[in-house]
Amino acid sequence: MRLDQAGRALSLLGVLPALAVAGWLLAGLPLLLAGRFAPLPAILLGLAVAALLCWAVVRRPADTGVVAGRAHLAGVVAVAVGSGVFNAIMHSEQLIVRRDPATYAQYAAWIAGHGSLPIPSRVEAFGGPDTWLKFESVGFYQVDGSVAPQFMPGPPMLFALGDWLGAPFAIPAVLGALAVLTVAGLTARLAGGRWAVLAALAFAVSMPVLYTSRTTFSEIPSLILLLGGLALVHDALARARPGWPESLTAGLVLGLAVLVRIDGLRDVLPALAFAGLLVAMRRHAGPRAAAGPPLLLGLLAGGGLGLLAAYVLARPYLSYLSGSVRPLLLICAGVLVLVLVCLPAAPLLARLRPPAWVPAVGAGLVVLIMAGFYARPWFQTVTRVPTNGEDARTATFIADTQRANGLPVDGTRLYFEDSLHWVAWYIGLPAVVLATFAAAVLVRGLLRDGKPFAWLLPLAVIGWTTVTTLARPEITPDHPWAARRLVPIVIPGLIVLAVWGLARIRDRYPRRWVAVLGVLLVLVPPVVTSIGTAFTPIERGEAAAVRGLCARLPGDASVLIVERVTAERFSQVVRGMCGLPAAQVVRVDGDLAPEPEVKRLIDRVRAAGRTPVVLAADREQALPYGPSVQVVGLVTRQDERSLVSAPNGTWTLRVNVWMVLP
Repeated sequence: MRLDQAGRALSLLGVLPALAVAGWLLAGLPLLLAGRFAPLPAILLGLAVAALLCWAVVRRPADTGVVAGRAHLAGVVAVAVGSGVFNAIMHSEQLIVRRDPATYAQYAAWIAGHGSLPIPSRVEAFGGPDTWLKFESVGFYQVDGSVAPQFMPGPPMLFALGDWLGAPFAIPAVLGALAVLTVAGLTARLAGGRWAVLAALAFAVSMPVLYTSRTTFSEIPSLILLLGGLALVHDALARARPGWPESLTAGLVLGLAVLVRIDGLRDVLPALAFAGLLVAMRRHAGPRAAAGPPLLLGLLAGGGLGLLAAYVLARPYLSYLSGSVRPLLLICAGVLVLVLVCLPAAPLLARLRPPAWVPAVGAGLVVLIMAGFYARPWFQTVTRVPTNGEDARTATFIADTQRANGLPVDGTRLYFEDSLHWVAWYIGLPAVVLATFAAAVLVRGLLRDGKPFAWLLPLAVIGWTTVTTLARPEITPDHPWAARRLVPIVIPGLIVLAVWGLARIRDRYPRRWVAVLGVLLVLVPPVVTSIGTAFTPIERGEAAAVRGLCARLPGDASVLIVERVTAERFSQVVRGMCGLPAAQVVRVDGDLAPEPEVKRLIDRVRAAGRTPVVLAADREQALPYGPSVQVVGLVTRQDERSLVSAPNGTWTLRVNVWMVLP
């Protein structure tokens, strides 16, 4: 295989994952909105839409500038396949709803089995509406007599494929392997094909990537769309004259990130500004400015579909996040207005030249920002005083975690000041330094003479998302949980920058030991951090525990859950995976529902012609309603909850459920 053939193959492998994911989402969303999300139509339509997107991109091959040998191509494929196989073997089984992965898994299981939303509460199975019945639980909202799952529908539509294929725990590992190809493809375009293997390997061994590639998280699909979309924009601009199909497709893929995570609005904001810049400068930026209108249209279409899905299918979630979503929407609208305002002034703007000192100041500002983030723990302690129930629960959780870690107890602490140190844990301080050096050099070049132009949009997306994420990660700060916030852009973006910086150093000092030392500095730190948890799967046995629970429940049962933790964990499990109506009995004080109200509801269930079942966390809680039997007795491993250092192990998790047939 010649260098140009291997380079084209590597380029194509870098965008195929994004096109496949986008095709599946574009096909699945209308079916889900229509209540017809089923295997045959979804697979046939998904293949057709993905093929159409691929045709739009490959019908006019672009000169991506990627030069790679057969060994580079084989290395990238080997890393991706190895990553997928390893994470599939080490997959977790998060079905009992404790945190987001199980919420996504239950969401996927429901739409895979029923093809529609919302989820019926089946209140008639409890004798009709009653103020003591509560149908919501962690990750699921009670809305107008039904239950609406939290989060955007994009990831569950992807994970549902695993349920249909009988391999529900395999899809995250497959997506993780596709993410490796995506990172390698973008690296090949920006740093050169020979460096794609290093970027792929550094990305694949990073603990947050291992963590999110083993279970149902939204971050990996988001990464595929965002970085794959950047590669597609690069290819569109690499053509002598960008065409509408490829530019529109690139914008659409980027915009669909909103369908996967509402945070995608923030991540694609630089792309919106970039498209607006091309539109405003279309008479002065050469042939590549032709990509502006279709890129902008694609972004608006993809983002619009995401917002439509959020409004129709996840409105309670959108309302919960309104404090952050509304400002983002206003910023997006402001960017569009700015584009319109700048259109008449484009000729004047094209003649403007920055003063000679601006490039150096821009480069210095990059270094100062990163240095400030690194020094942040020395002059700031980020706290949040609880003002609502959600904040209060988070504060209690943080305080409990501090006790477990042997730290001073202060539930108001958020540890956000350590955010850049988190990155250094997971990719290594040398990679952070290399990425900072690379960003400074690139900013200086772009401000001086606009070169290398191919880096303008990727650098804007990586820089914008990295700074905003590090400033306010907005996540419960225990690790490895908080590490997921770094996965879509921060970790892969800094790795691509670090590899580009290493390539530049290697070009200047063409000695073998320089390259070897650089590779070791990029690879060894993430491997050392990951080794403590890489070979320990978590939450194994939950699938068998759920099957056992469902087998013990009568076929005509109406399940009343009288204890808080059991209700939060198992309400949707019983409803979605056992196929039985479930509700928790409202609690006034403490973790248990009032006994008289439970007995009254038991009588209502009998009067409705169904078999009442009571679930609780232990035998004593269930005894007032009759002889009890343990139906779940799971002992497994869970994530460590580390606050001030990288996690290096796992903790024991025990889940017990007792059942009464009153």
